[in-house]
Amino acid sequence: YSLSSYFSCIKISNIQINFKTPSTPFTKSIWGMISPLTKSFYHNSWRMIHQTFVLIGIPGMQEKNSWVAFPLFVLYALTLLGNITILYVIKIDPSLHEPMYFFLSMLACSDLGLCISTMPTMLGVYWFDSREIPFNACISQMFFIHILQEIESGILVAMAFDRLIAIRDPLRYRSLLSNSVIAKIGIAILSRGFCFCFPFPFLIKRLPFCRSNVLSHSYCLHQDAMKLACAGIKVNIIYGLVVVMCTIMLDVLIILVSYILILTTVLSIASQKECLKALNTCVAHISAILIFYIPMIGISVVHRFGKHLSPIVHMLMANIFVAVPPLLNPVVYSVKTQQIRQRICNILQFKNK
Repeated sequence: YSLSSYFSCIKISNIQINFKTPSTPFTKSIWGMISPLTKSFYHNSWRMIHQTFVLIGIPGMQEKNSWVAFPLFVLYALTLLGNITILYVIKIDPSLHEPMYFFLSMLACSDLGLCISTMPTMLGVYWFDSREIPFNACISQMFFIHILQEIESGILVAMAFDRLIAIRDPLRYRSLLSNSVIAKIGIAILSRGFCFCFPFPFLIKRLPFCRSNVLSHSYCLHQDAMKLACAGIKVNIIYGLVVVMCTIMLDVLIILVSYILILTTVLSIASQKECLKALNTCVAHISAILIFYIPMIGISVVHRFGKHLSPIVHMLMANIFVAVPPLLNPVVYSVKTQQIRQRICNILQFKNK
C-alpha cells in the first residue's frame, strides 16, 4: 500500500494527520506507529532550537534602546560607587564597627551583587542589541537574582531587630548583638536564601520550551521564564507561592511586628525630644524597606494581573525592580545617618586639601 493514497498530508508542526479515506485498521496501525515519532521529533527539535532565551529592551521600539543605554550606564556606575563607598567608610572607621553598620555592610554587598548580576546583561540589550542569552546563563542569572532578593529581605528583618533592641533595651544592645551573633545571623540569612532558591534552576530545566523563547524583561526571572514552557507549570507556581509566603510575606510580617513594638516603646517615652530622636534612627531603615518591597510588590502584581498591560509597563517595572533599590539605599543611608554622612564629608575634604 502507498501512504500517499491514504493521507493528504502529515503536519509535523501541529502533530496532526488529515485522512482522505475513512478510518480503517490499517490506517490506525500506521498512525499508531507515526504519532509517537512525530511527537518526539516535534518536541526534541524544539528542545534543540531553544538553546537560548531572547531578552527585550523597549518593546516594539528597538531602535530607541540606545536612548536608555547611557542613563542606565550612569545608574550602574553610581550604584557601584555608592555601595563601595558605604563599605569603604564602614571599614576604615572603627566607630562604625557596630551591629547597625555591619548589617548595612551586608545590605551594600547584596545590592552590589544584584547590580553586577543584572546590569551587564541590561546594558548589552540596550547598548549593543545583544539580546540572546544562553539557556544555562539565563538560569544562573535567575538563581542569583532570586537568592540576592531573599538575602536582602532577610537583612532588612535583621536591621529591624537591630532597631528594636537598640530602642527597647539599649543597655544590653552590644551584648545581645555581639560580633558572633551577627555572624550567625548573616550565615542564617545566606542559608535560608540558598535553600529556598536552589530548586528554581531545576524547576526550569525540567520544562520543555517549545513555544516562544522571548522573555518580557532584559534579564531572567523564574516567573517570566516558566510562562514560556509548553508543559504544566503548576509545580513552579505552587513552589513560587511557598517561597513568597515563607520568606517575603513572613519577613514583612516580622518587620511590621517589630515596628509596632518600637512604636509602643517610643510613645511611652515622656520627652518628645527623645521620642523624635529614637524615631529618627529608624527613618533610613523604613526608607530602605519601602524602596525594596514596593518595586517587588509592583512587579509581582504586573506578572500576576498585568496580562493586558502594555509591554512598556512590564519593562519599566522590571528595570525599577533591579535598578532602584541598589541605587537609592546608599543615598538614603548617607543622607539619613549622621556618622556616615560626616565620615564621607571628612574624606572629601581631606582629598580636596
